[in-house]
Amino acid sequence: MQKKNTLFLGIAALVILLDQLTKGWIIATMRLHDAYPVIDGFFNIIYVRNPGAAFGFLAGASPVFRSVFFLAVTLAAIFLILHYLRQTKIEEITLVLSLALILAGAVGNLIDRVRFGEVVDFLDVYVGTYHWPAFNVADAAITTGAALLVILLLGKRKEKTDEGTRL
Repeated sequence: MQKKNTLFLGIAALVILLDQLTKGWIIATMRLHDAYPVIDGFFNIIYVRNPGAAFGFLAGASPVFRSVFFLAVTLAAIFLILHYLRQTKIEEITLVLSLALILAGAVGNLIDRVRFGEVVDFLDVYVGTYHWPAFNVADAAITTGAALLVILLLGKRKEKTDEGTRL
């Protein structure tokens, strides 16, 4: 197995494990909607469930539609990431990291959707009365992976632009 595949699988497995362990801990130790302050005025641990996606997207849709939609989108994302990883010679560790984080986050939330029909969220960041929607380790992995990917792509684009302007 190539170095990139080992790194990819290791990161993905670690993030999925961390995601599922933290969600299991929340389910085992808290009641739904319980909240505990960690940093007053900024961060709580709260047990909520989200039937939709980010920011409650599709939360009001029928459960059957949500299930089929999220399953299809997640499986497509997993397939595309694995296909890209297999077909492309990747030399940048950051790219492997970003793809592993995105895949692991997708799998972590997929596990919840299959088990519960919704996703367990527990990280609550806020300032005063303004709350960011609660999220979990899988969501943080997807966001971090996507941000890394955008930064990488913008860097590549700038490199190409700089090369094009040289005489």
